[in-house]
Amino acid sequence: MSIRHGLLALLSSGPRYGYQLRVEFEASTGATWPLNIGQVYTTLSRLERDGLVEPVGADEQGRVVHTITEAGREELARWFSTPVAQTDRPRDELAIKVAMAVAGGVDVAEVIHTQRMATMRALQELTKAKRAAAGGLAQRLVLDSLIFKAEAEQRWLDHCEAVSKEKNR
Repeated sequence: MSIRHGLLALLSSGPRYGYQLRVEFEASTGATWPLNIGQVYTTLSRLERDGLVEPVGADEQGRVVHTITEAGREELARWFSTPVAQTDRPRDELAIKVAMAVAGGVDVAEVIHTQRMATMRALQELTKAKRAAAGGLAQRLVLDSLIFKAEAEQRWLDHCEAVSKEKNR
């Protein structure tokens, strides 16, 4: 998810100032994607430059409040209606690491073991966070996604281990 589209989505339900957007973004993603306040204001400036948001004044404390424009709503609708392609996602550093361990003659079993332990700890933390989550459906769905990804990573590591053992026989 791009920060740009996340902020547009939040603004689609009403005007907000930068800090509100940061807090709501982090709450919606279960604090799994922390935002630097500078990122929020830089992104708001770009959205304004592109005609997707506009300032609508300031609140009683002098904070600039932004609202989404019609062009912003159209951009947001386009984003929601476009599936995320596998090629749009960042490279899988773990897959690259395992491949390089195999190619480089590194102890693949040790690389897999180290990652498995880290993934298990992450899975435990995510499960704990889900149980403690006071947020709404958005937060729960983000945490579920991260849990499912960690579980899939564990299955993939099992597969890598099995394949590398077969190769070494």
